[in-house]
Amino acid sequence: MDKPTMFCRPTALLFLLLASISQAQTSVLTEGAKGDGTTDDTAAIEKAILAHGSVQFPRGTYRLTRTITIPLGETGFAALSGDGTARIVMAGAGPAFLFKGSHEGSAAPSSFKPLAWEKERTPMVSGIEIVGEHAEADAIEATGTMQITIARVVVRECRHAVHLTTRNRNVLIADCHFYHNKGIGVFLDNQNLHQINIVGSHISYNGGGGVVSRGGNVRNLHIGTCDIEGNHSTEGPPSANVELNSTGGSIGEVAITGCTMQHTSKAPGSANIRILGAGTDPSLERKLGRTHTREGNVTISANIFSDVRTNIEVRDSRGVVINGNTFWEGFEQDILAENCDHLVISNNNFDRNPRYAVNGFENAENNGLKLTRCSDTSLTGNVISGVWRQRAAVDVVEGSRLIISNNHILDSDGVGLRLEKVKNSLVSGNLIRDDREDEKKSKEASLMEIEGEGNQISGNLVDRK
Repeated sequence: MDKPTMFCRPTALLFLLLASISQAQTSVLTEGAKGDGTTDDTAAIEKAILAHGSVQFPRGTYRLTRTITIPLGETGFAALSGDGTARIVMAGAGPAFLFKGSHEGSAAPSSFKPLAWEKERTPMVSGIEIVGEHAEADAIEATGTMQITIARVVVRECRHAVHLTTRNRNVLIADCHFYHNKGIGVFLDNQNLHQINIVGSHISYNGGGGVVSRGGNVRNLHIGTCDIEGNHSTEGPPSANVELNSTGGSIGEVAITGCTMQHTSKAPGSANIRILGAGTDPSLERKLGRTHTREGNVTISANIFSDVRTNIEVRDSRGVVINGNTFWEGFEQDILAENCDHLVISNNNFDRNPRYAVNGFENAENNGLKLTRCSDTSLTGNVISGVWRQRAAVDVVEGSRLIISNNHILDSDGVGLRLEKVKNSLVSGNLIRDDREDEKKSKEASLMEIEGEGNQISGNLVDRK
């Protein structure tokens, strides 16, 4: 008889590891925390963290009235852990927990001081819930850290769930629920940060945005397999489920893959993804004659987008690839691109699926693609159907060196493909038809060129001249 085969799934290994870590940790109860929901446990929890670095929260509700700062150079390796049954109520302003490290370098090994590896690396938060009770309560803030890891954490009713400031490196956020906060789910705030992965999380109903990066210097941002929805306020300023705003800084080298993003079309200016690429480089005007960069190098692939004013908005950007996604319910439009170059929009499905006629919107969405002042851009292999109340399903203005080919542009109001002041571009192999009933069929031309120059337009199959 064969001997039993010993094996262990990765999930089981993870739980065994977490169990061993929990056994090595000090319970906050040993330093006097009560966890009864009424006692101010701030001092006791702070004492436990400063004394032991690694602490465990048993089942209970722990009340904080001010920020607990965790100076990693003093505490040594730090971890805050629970098994999912502990709740932290932040009743004061600012973050419940502020991790402070001293790392000032990059992710290159040569840039590290010994202190990073001896005491500060990989602070962790896992298995706890943080609930805000103060209007300016945040959950977790980190600055100067290396390899901070946040996993299986729930944050509700705070301002910001995770607030990354000044400088951090190699951030991991996984398996979290950031839900119904007044501000932002994950906020990269004028942050110098290279290498951050946000995966497998629900980031929803945060009024100021889902994942937001503004200013700073950000590279290697990965957002994958998350549900990111409803991160807009009908009363606040326009926001996005994912916002990359390079104003005053530089944001690039971003991958957004395998996510579902949706809601809320009722919020003015809402977008699923908003990329504002006009960054700042003091020497740029001297070198190139303009004051702003065009940031980018962003790939958006295999996502599901719906139910916002604009599904994807891209301005002043270079090197954005939008490939293999599914779009519907862009109430103003699906894609709005202005002042971009090296933009690739390929193999996407832009649809008005009758399945969603039951959602109460009564076909109020417009859909459609609008490209203005874009150059060196490719629009290929897309299926674009059911664009209503637009002057064109695909509206291209003042573009140059474009390739528009092998697209289906179907059953839409207005012109199918409209080209205005487009030059030196190739337009070929597109199928542009409207096969709706006569009373609904567009009376405009399938393909229209206005004031074009140097274009080659050939081999398109159209039903209206």
